[in-house]
Amino acid sequence: MKKTKILVVDDEQKIREVISSYLQNQGYCALEARNGTEAIEIVNNELPDFMILDLMLPDMSGEEVCEIIRRKFSIPILMLTAKVMENDKIHGLSIGADDYMVKPFSPRELIMRVKTILRRTNEDLLLAERIAFNNEELVIDTANQEASFHGETINLTPSEYKLLLVLARYPRRTYTREDLVEKVLGYDYEGEARIIDQHIKNLRHKIEPNPKEPIYLITVYGIGYKFMGEKS
Repeated sequence: MKKTKILVVDDEQKIREVISSYLQNQGYCALEARNGTEAIEIVNNELPDFMILDLMLPDMSGEEVCEIIRRKFSIPILMLTAKVMENDKIHGLSIGADDYMVKPFSPRELIMRVKTILRRTNEDLLLAERIAFNNEELVIDTANQEASFHGETINLTPSEYKLLLVLARYPRRTYTREDLVEKVLGYDYEGEARIIDQHIKNLRHKIEPNPKEPIYLITVYGIGYKFMGEKS
């Protein structure tokens, strides 16, 4: 059976070794990179299934690495950061990270987060292989786990894709943030429910003709969100 490959990107050798050891004990194949350049090279050559990415790297920032990776790949990315300000966390999510953990962290909690993200990105939602909305303007291809807008493939992160699929499965159904956290991030996710707001904002910029006046992802004030596309 093929092992899941997880790339650990951190300039501190001790941290890489600790994380890699925990990953290997759980049956994963751990790859390591000391800086952003190495990380990008490994992603291009090895195509890992997951990446744990530190924000503070010697040659470029973790944000830059994340943006470069996101141009070509949709692998899940868990960011490690010493920054604790909410704006820093939101920025990490806005450029394509699926989740974040603040240093110092528990290696056991890190492994739990990895398992949660991998589980939710691999789950099948039992939808038709192709669903279209608004006269084929927006199409979700569940067989290939991608979406397109006006015929152009949209570059979605795993979290964004899963969120879109959850909402589009039942148009006009209102979901609370807590509902979406459980369905998209997993029942054992322990972060803030407001993370959903940032993912919605990212999605709106990718699928809405006018993100400021959304027609697909509608805010239900005081409750959460609902999807309003008309099936084609």
